Amino acid sequence: MIRVIFTLDYEINGNGEGCSRELMVEPTARLLRLFDEYGARLTIMADIGEILKFKEYAERRGKDDYHIAEIRDQLQEAVRTGHDVQLHIHSSYFNATHDGRRWIQDWSEYNFAGLSPRRMGEMVERGKSFLESILCPVRADYRCEVFRAANWSVSPSANVVSALVQNRIRIDTSVFKFGRRDGLVNFDYADAASNMTPWRADSGAIWKQNQQGPIWEVPIYSENRTLPAFLSMNRIYRVLETRRHRIPEDIGDEAKNGNGSAKRAKRRSIGQRLSTFAAKYAWKADFNQCTGRQLIGALERGAKNSNGNGHDLPFVLIGHSKLFTRWNEGTLRPFLAHVTKHNSRFSFGTFDSLALPD
Repeated sequence: MIRVIFTLDYEINGNGEGCSRELMVEPTARLLRLFDEYGARLTIMADIGEILKFKEYAERRGKDDYHIAEIRDQLQEAVRTGHDVQLHIHSSYFNATHDGRRWIQDWSEYNFAGLSPRRMGEMVERGKSFLESILCPVRADYRCEVFRAANWSVSPSANVVSALVQNRIRIDTSVFKFGRRDGLVNFDYADAASNMTPWRADSGAIWKQNQQGPIWEVPIYSENRTLPAFLSMNRIYRVLETRRHRIPEDIGDEAKNGNGSAKRAKRRSIGQRLSTFAAKYAWKADFNQCTGRQLIGALERGAKNSNGNGHDLPFVLIGHSKLFTRWNEGTLRPFLAHVTKHNSRFSFGTFDSLALPD
């Protein structure tokens, strides 16, 4: 059986702009209503850095401009109705200030994996404590035990794994096989243990397997594909939104910590551009950017490649609340219908539906 696990990064725009009701609460409400039609389950990866700042803003200014009450109510209702909420961290928000229009982040803390062990531990502890404080009253057995770093920043891994273990986080879901970044955050997950099967993670390299590893890595499903495979209207929308809300151009030196480096794009020759087009890249099961047909194809390929495994396996999708449009709602329906129709092979689940030993 393949467990289809939808994860939703619950956040505003990366540059600190935007209304949390419009980018978080309202699209997530639509997504939950859609899932109710098909019996699907959602795991909300709540960006605790932002949420704690929204809470602080309301307490200091006496007005709830960032709708923290609605966010709390939505997370509680999600857990109450059988969905899940887990921990996502944009570390640059913990020291953020508000300029009257948007959040000015501390770019020196942008790269989570480059922070000190103590700082990482503080962030994870605050996030876990907050989520359990608002969700345990709703469901007594609720536990915050799954983590995703912003920008998939878990390389280098030793301090990350230590911070997670100290706070009783048993699963990370930041890695996607074939993924690479070289910029404000650096990582190379080309040699990740699997694109689908969970593994006990090596403390020094979370993307590698170690049978004695202290936590599990449950990867986001990915494939190694050429650029034509990425084509969709949803992906074009994502590119345009990213350009509209891009992070400042001058944060490079400030964000250089740990393994982070800021490399600016250089003009490329025609040959270099052609080689880029022919190269392969990590194609993630992103339900904002992929069509339903593309997701169905990936799910079937994943199921075929896992034949004979003998265990239930996760098919982890990723999405963002801020990108879940009405159009996206329509493109996702065929995939949901496919999972429902083939319920002898596929089922909807959350991380706690996986049989991962402690």
